Amino acid sequence: MSEERKEPAEVRRVRGIRNLGIMAHIDAGKTTLTERLLFAAGRTHKMGEVHEGAAVMDWMELERERGITITSAVTSFDWRGHELHLIDTPGHVDFTVEVERSLRVLDGAVAVFDAVNGVEPQSETVWRQADRWHVPRIAFANKMDRAGADLGETLASMRRHFPDHVVAAVQRPIGAEAGFEGIEELVARRRIRFPDPEDPRALAVEEGLTPAGEADRQALVASLADLDDPIAELVLADREPDEAALRAAIRRATVSGRFVPLLCGSALRNKGVPQVLDAVCDWLPSPLDVPALTGVNPRTGAEEVHPADDHAPLLALAFKVSLLDEKRRHVFVRVYSGRIAEGDEVWNADLGKAEKVARVLLMHASQKKRVPSLGAGHIFAVVGLKETRTGDTLSDPAHPLRLGGIAPYEPVISQAMETASLRDRDLLLEALARIADEDPSFRFGDDPETGQLLVSGMGELHLEIVAERLRREFNLPVRTGEPQVLLREALTADADGEGTFEREIDEAPVFGRVLVRVAPLPRGTGIRFRFAPEADALPFLRDEARRLVEEGAREAAEGGVLEGYPLQDVEVVVTGAEWREGASRPFAYKVAAADAVRAAAKRARPVLLEPIVRVEVLAPGESLGAVMNGLDARRGTILDVAERGTATRLVQCEAPLRRMFGYATELRSATQGRAVFTMRFDRFDVA
Repeated sequence: MSEERKEPAEVRRVRGIRNLGIMAHIDAGKTTLTERLLFAAGRTHKMGEVHEGAAVMDWMELERERGITITSAVTSFDWRGHELHLIDTPGHVDFTVEVERSLRVLDGAVAVFDAVNGVEPQSETVWRQADRWHVPRIAFANKMDRAGADLGETLASMRRHFPDHVVAAVQRPIGAEAGFEGIEELVARRRIRFPDPEDPRALAVEEGLTPAGEADRQALVASLADLDDPIAELVLADREPDEAALRAAIRRATVSGRFVPLLCGSALRNKGVPQVLDAVCDWLPSPLDVPALTGVNPRTGAEEVHPADDHAPLLALAFKVSLLDEKRRHVFVRVYSGRIAEGDEVWNADLGKAEKVARVLLMHASQKKRVPSLGAGHIFAVVGLKETRTGDTLSDPAHPLRLGGIAPYEPVISQAMETASLRDRDLLLEALARIADEDPSFRFGDDPETGQLLVSGMGELHLEIVAERLRREFNLPVRTGEPQVLLREALTADADGEGTFEREIDEAPVFGRVLVRVAPLPRGTGIRFRFAPEADALPFLRDEARRLVEEGAREAAEGGVLEGYPLQDVEVVVTGAEWREGASRPFAYKVAAADAVRAAAKRARPVLLEPIVRVEVLAPGESLGAVMNGLDARRGTILDVAERGTATRLVQCEAPLRRMFGYATELRSATQGRAVFTMRFDRFDVA
């Protein structure tokens, strides 16, 4: 009897699950591929087209109008006895937090590349995000039927950009560009053609490879021999690996995260789609193939590991909050161990409180199927959790555990927003609170100087979408001001400062004096706070006084010293303090510490920092001069100009974000609409 047959049914169920995401640069064809996968698997009976605004997974009206994915959508379906939970993620950099929180809960991913353009800027961003969460992936070179499509160049581009992974093709195209008609499967040694452009499941199969296919198979074996001992042994013994040995080796190497198999096809023309599903089932991990998650018990501080088992205590992560069904709050969760059922009380370990599950829902984009309960490995939505936020851990009340949350993205752009009438302001604040509940990268609040309501986000498109949602979903006719970049402050020198709080309160003297030293830190470090040994030894700086000193210092740093922007990348060291018998109070040290930090920071040559963005422009060769001049006028620094094919140039540069407003319109005008550009936040640097 085989090992699989000996396994209990629950273990076989979990072993058959694949939690995967589709990730890529904008316009690489993620959503089109997803629609084809759903159709091929029989989950949908009509293929939705992105360009017609009919994609199932782009369920928001705004997504269908603009032809882009704004929010990640979840669906579930079956293929070859496997249960697939799939998340289609956005490609636009303004919505990168959607990708981050999806990758946090996925076991594997399909990275889609445009075979004409290879690795593009957002491709690199999502690849790095997948690296951060150790997500194994397979790659799909899409649009093989387009002019300029080249699988060899796409493979070379991936190897240049992702040197930490071994990437090798497991398929090669039959025909090129408009003549692309099928693929050679190197592992199974067969050729597949797709005779019906309307049906991705229609196949014409011939056994054997062309001589070029055999050469590519040898290259695949050589790549795997460097990673997999059984294949290396076969190669050293001068023996040919058979199909089963090669498939097993690809699975081991892919699950380990070191190897990325590259497939090819054309999603729009229904070529190579079922083969992607086969590769997902064959080579991406199940929840049992990835390391079990370690959580920290908030009561004891001890680490605990919960396996992917329905009978283990509950451990789940809330990775997304969404308003569906007349603004009802749906919390999307990934269960790592245990089960969640209707009526269950779950413990939110981050908030330290219990919440009750009202409904358990399997999702298909915005459509829902109510089920009694779901167990380990599943991704689904629950209704009834009123306070659970993105990144919170849900656990068994008797076994509280916390997983690491999802780090928020700091907004880089803001704009003023107002309603047509003052009486709508409360409704606007309520609507913004709901959007901020959904989107951790969105913030809002009043400007303390002007009293205006400011909304902040990741880019112009992000804030544009928020305003449009307010008008459509909440029926609020809002007006917005010009976008403004969010600045930061930093120090360029070390300096000392002191602060003294001395006054009479209720006819009693109150006193506190604190001495600090501030110093700049490398970009991206944040704020560090510590007590110097001589201050650490002071007996009166204990417990509440110690906590209030740190609180005051951090609040002063947040308030800045030049123009009120947050101070970043600074170390604050408390070097001393003075105590006065009968007069010193803990709160006086908080005020004194804040004054000391402000005084020291003013002497430490503070500077303003502004957001710097990386810009990539893909333009016809004849428009190169106009593109370069336009970027130069916006204070852009050209980093590289490369050829893409015979007639296209790729310009890479960095520029201040505030100079890039309105660039899309200018670029369209300068190139007659033939150029495209992408822009992503890179860092804060001296203005």
